[in-house]
Amino acid sequence: MNGRGDHSGGVGALALVLHAHMPYVVGFGTWPFGEEWLWEAIASVYLPLFETIDGFPVTLGLTPVLCDQLELVENGDGPERQRLVRFVEETRIGLVGSDRRSLRERGEGALAEALASQEGQYRRAASALAAGWRPLARARALRGVEVLASAATHPVLPIVATDAARRFQVATGIASHRRRFGGFGGGIWLPECAWRPGLEDALARCGVRYFCVDRTRAVASGGAEHLEPLALPGGLVAVPIDWELVRLVWDERSGYPTRAPYRDYYRGTEHHFNPWANDGLPYRPGRALAQAESDARDFVARVASRLRDYQRATGRCGVVCCALDAELLGHWWAEGVEWLRSVLRLAPTVGIELVTLGEAASRARREVAGLEEASWGSGKDLSTWDCAAADEIVAAARVAELRLLAAARRAVRAGCGDAPALARAARELLALQASDWAFMATKRTAGPYPLERVRAHRREFDAALAALEHCRPVERPTVGNLAPDLAVEHLCAP
Repeated sequence: MNGRGDHSGGVGALALVLHAHMPYVVGFGTWPFGEEWLWEAIASVYLPLFETIDGFPVTLGLTPVLCDQLELVENGDGPERQRLVRFVEETRIGLVGSDRRSLRERGEGALAEALASQEGQYRRAASALAAGWRPLARARALRGVEVLASAATHPVLPIVATDAARRFQVATGIASHRRRFGGFGGGIWLPECAWRPGLEDALARCGVRYFCVDRTRAVASGGAEHLEPLALPGGLVAVPIDWELVRLVWDERSGYPTRAPYRDYYRGTEHHFNPWANDGLPYRPGRALAQAESDARDFVARVASRLRDYQRATGRCGVVCCALDAELLGHWWAEGVEWLRSVLRLAPTVGIELVTLGEAASRARREVAGLEEASWGSGKDLSTWDCAAADEIVAAARVAELRLLAAARRAVRAGCGDAPALARAARELLALQASDWAFMATKRTAGPYPLERVRAHRREFDAALAALEHCRPVERPTVGNLAPDLAVEHLCAP
């Protein structure tokens, strides 16, 4: 079953968009914010998720910076691949076994048994890796799945100071996507769903045709256009995200992941494994999977209800777009992948057509003059990334951007536009512009880590510019595979 077929007389369409992203962490420390963050996501999210969505019209956003890192583990003999395997076999399988023994020795056999399913997950990941599983190769082989491009390092584009730098980010990301996936269909994941009037030209000039956008404000004011793609000036199409449905998954107090039978992510053993359910009882996989099936039925019923209401009110079939962080499924919400599997199976049985984001965008009928500023961050504005808590981060990126633009133009005039030092400085700017650092600083989720990263990239940037100005060689960058398909020419374009 692939979710397609004849849905004449159906209630409408559902576009599921799974946004997979990770800042550049390979080589930058270990748990919880260094490269082991990525290894954990591969084992607990990407591997089972790719198998689940294969054959369904689902949209998968793979940010270029994530792909830069996944590319490093494609080589079975490479050091990054070896560290990934060692992490799964030793840091996860080895330590979960140690925690299970400790629990049994303390007479907590039920909790020890509750860890068996978590241990099994890592053993399955180890087996897949041993059999040669490669993330990008698997993503390219997915049937029916639309893979979205994005800007190179997931910057908040409205905060980037100049059109040239915005085009540099987007064009670099698209170039990497085109090389890895054999083309570019026009769809991107707009980082943080961050929009500000004026982005139209930069996106259109890079070949972008459609993207998701937050429309919470329009919905709150009584607008109904959130259930239809919106045609914007310049040929762009924005597909609004239906937050009434997204909240069923996202809400920290009442969303599906808070249900009693699910694995409690926040309560762990000595080595951060999770034998408790949310209700404090030992975790039982059968009970949790039954809850996942129930929540999938609830979700599908709510989607169908919203589409029927829209059809009755407008006489048209609507499109519900539900966008989720991929890493929520399987990691933060251990049963999330099983929930998704049930949603994909159940939706067509009640007349819901599953569509990709591109298919949804092709159905745009409603034209609007433009969109107001928005994001999917707190407050639905840009304040998560542009606020007092992130002042140093934002300032460092903006100063580096303006310095690089000037240096790039001087280098081109001097015939040094292909200088390795310029490319090195450009990569450090891309690293500085990642949205993750400001998010971490604002939300206070990572201690000093984001500022440490920003200061380190700023030092590397300064060194690269100095090398460029004095015609000196540059050392090998710490961000070794970041943005291998640089579109430096956009830094010098008007």
